Amino acid sequence: MNFLPGPGSSVGDTLVSHPRTRFIAFTGSKDVGLHINELAAKRVPGQIWMKRVIAEMGGKDAIVVDSDVDLDAAVAGVVTSAFGYQGQKCSACSRAIVLESVYDAFLERLKRRVEGLTIGAATDPVSEIGPVITRTPRRRFLIMCKLARMKDACSPGANRSSAMAISWPLRSLWMCLRGANCPGGDFWSRPGSHQVKDFDEALAIANDTEYGLTGSVYSRDRDRLEEAAQEFFVGNLYFNRKCTGALVGGHPFGGFNMSGTDSKAGGRDYLLLFTQAKVISEKVTG
Repeated sequence: MNFLPGPGSSVGDTLVSHPRTRFIAFTGSKDVGLHINELAAKRVPGQIWMKRVIAEMGGKDAIVVDSDVDLDAAVAGVVTSAFGYQGQKCSACSRAIVLESVYDAFLERLKRRVEGLTIGAATDPVSEIGPVITRTPRRRFLIMCKLARMKDACSPGANRSSAMAISWPLRSLWMCLRGANCPGGDFWSRPGSHQVKDFDEALAIANDTEYGLTGSVYSRDRDRLEEAAQEFFVGNLYFNRKCTGALVGGHPFGGFNMSGTDSKAGGRDYLLLFTQAKVISEKVTG
């Protein structure tokens, strides 16, 4: 086995396009995954096979909160899904869709839970959110803060439709770079002009994305859970629990649409994708 470490920007295209490369497994962004898929589809001189690609890309993962749930459990699931590993997971929750009857209570508890997260040095065991360590993400945070204010999306008391899509709460993060903080607080955005009045429209908002990675539904209504099982279009769907934390063998992980090629990592057939099938038949005579 050859191990060739290096940044994708310098070695990626060479590895993917090489005629001796036969199979590419990738985890990363949608843009890079699509680029790899396009590059692998082009035959180069000396190539005698069609290259295969497994791509696991990003998501815009939603958690739907029904009106009959344990709100504390739902809030805990959203916060863990959004902020576990500082949100650096493709399966992280980036949208919470909450029915109107419980929206205010949910929002109040969510804000209180988020504001209680401990921000500090990554070496401190009590820290739940660590530093942004380079200028690039710091600049992105500042731009997001500015855009949120320009779009008048930073007020939790804004006009609400019957269900609200809550973007993942962007907190003021402690940054080791110059000791600076990202100004702002929590940002809550409306789901476009949708006037959502029932569970069906909540699912419509959840599906209103090009991605299809993970999702979650908190509900005690079995009929609504069965509806979500058929109509919530994601590769991994969880009921009454967070949308992160797939277990190998328990619930194999992988999405479709712009989230990936729907290969299920941790599934029974996953390793077979890395092999070449061959059938041998022999006629035996007396």
